[in-house]
Amino acid sequence: MAKRIIISGGGTGGHIFPAIAIADALKKLHPETEILFVGANGRMEMDKVPAAGYQIIGLDIAGYQRGSILKNLSLPFKVLSSVSKAKSIIKNFKPDAVVGVGGYASGPLLYAASTKNLPILIQEQNSYAGITNKWLAKKAKQICVAFDGMEQFFPVDRIIKTGNPIRRTSVEIKGKREEAFESFNLNPNKKTILVTGGSLGAGTLNKCMLAGLQQLIDADVQLIWQTGKYYYQNVKEQLGENNHPNICVLEFLNRMDLAYAAADVIISRAGAGTIAELCMVKKAVVLVPSPNVAEDHQTKNALALVEKGAAILVKDADAEKTLVKTVLDLLQDENQQQKLSTQIGKLAMPDADINIAKEVLKITENKTDAVFTA
Repeated sequence: MAKRIIISGGGTGGHIFPAIAIADALKKLHPETEILFVGANGRMEMDKVPAAGYQIIGLDIAGYQRGSILKNLSLPFKVLSSVSKAKSIIKNFKPDAVVGVGGYASGPLLYAASTKNLPILIQEQNSYAGITNKWLAKKAKQICVAFDGMEQFFPVDRIIKTGNPIRRTSVEIKGKREEAFESFNLNPNKKTILVTGGSLGAGTLNKCMLAGLQQLIDADVQLIWQTGKYYYQNVKEQLGENNHPNICVLEFLNRMDLAYAAADVIISRAGAGTIAELCMVKKAVVLVPSPNVAEDHQTKNALALVEKGAAILVKDADAEKTLVKTVLDLLQDENQQQKLSTQIGKLAMPDADINIAKEVLKITENKTDAVFTA
């Protein structure tokens, strides 16, 4: 009998891509599975999910706006109306289980599911649990996590360490080194740094590269530099027309596999999804956690790797002064690069999507009678 699953959450790629990966894994295990996504209107999941081939319904929900009392006045009404709409969605779709991946829409949908006696699975990507997931954990049958020590947030008997789902095409780098250097028009015989701040970019990383550009050129190392769409024009203007041949500046990396394949050292933010990919590609990594995230969870994600000797951490506040020197020193130390590569590779969990999908299907087997009334 076909299973019906609702997957809720989104807001950022860090929530959306794992959600789609879980949906794909459910379809791989049981092609007849019917899947419905629930997201937040106006957020990127409303475009990304249909592009991946799935139906999505949006809730009119937003997060708490720090520093703006006026913008938060309507929040209680949005929450109430979103819970009501979530109950209606559940009544109409009649799911066998509900999955929450975090993000604005996850809270109302999971709460509504808990009032209907539906089995719930939470997928927590970060090493520091989000408020919504902590609040709803007591309602969950299973909580899939990616880091150790999560019993400080969740009931220990419901935790299973699965890792974070990844975009498999992004980490398939074997045998692609030559293609990678051709693609970026760079020299395969020179040391190469990859800088990635995600699709939107990272202001700190861009400032660091601009400030340290001459050091990089003097050291004769190459740079694959993803600026992000918000910063691309400004960076290009500052570089001028005569860009140095060692420097490849891109707004967005359509082929992360090629970027990873070319890199000797990677500079990155510390989002949970990115870390999951970095563990798979097994390269030496310098993490610069974003300070602009809830509960400073990127720093906690990065420290989880640093404590295992799997990455180097440079604080955002120190980055402009120390990041380029740290990376150039690392490029000169092949022994340290190998140690970092070995340790980060030990943390890889390549089958997270399949393992989470199996847990979702498992909780549907133990389903009690749900109440599909409004």
